Amino acid sequence: MDLILWRHAQAHDGPTDPVTGEDPTFEQDLARALTHKGERQAERMGDWLDQRLPQAARVLVSPAVRAQQTARAMGRSYKVVPSIDPMASVDDLLAAARWPDGPGTVVIVGHQPTLGLLAARLLAGQDQTWAIKKGAVWWLRGREREGEAQVTLHAVVSPDAL
Repeated sequence: MDLILWRHAQAHDGPTDPVTGEDPTFEQDLARALTHKGERQAERMGDWLDQRLPQAARVLVSPAVRAQQTARAMGRSYKVVPSIDPMASVDDLLAAARWPDGPGTVVIVGHQPTLGLLAARLLAGQDQTWAIKKGAVWWLRGREREGEAQVTLHAVVSPDAL
């Protein structure tokens, strides 16, 4: 099974409360849209992915507007999965993807720090905070070799490199 982790592209900052200076509410965070730079990042990465993904790849997307805009740039159908929102856990993402036993290729368009934590768990066997750049893709491949499950890193691509 291939698992592609695609961090949403650059988004506008959420509004802060002018009186208290507090961070945006969860609903306000979900409504954040991509910046113009983020739109260009999503287009470049979406084109790159579309050329390489099998037609039957499943694309699972956070309910956040910025993640949906990122996925839309690929020009394929996708499914919004509420359980992979910005507060999702690594286990939530693994369950949504049906890793490691799910069929074919799955793309998850989601958020930091969960995507980095997921990459670390699968590649290093530990929950560590690994950084995934905005708009970047980490392509992981699960396989069985000599009766043992393995995960390999197939590709890491930043939209700035395209």
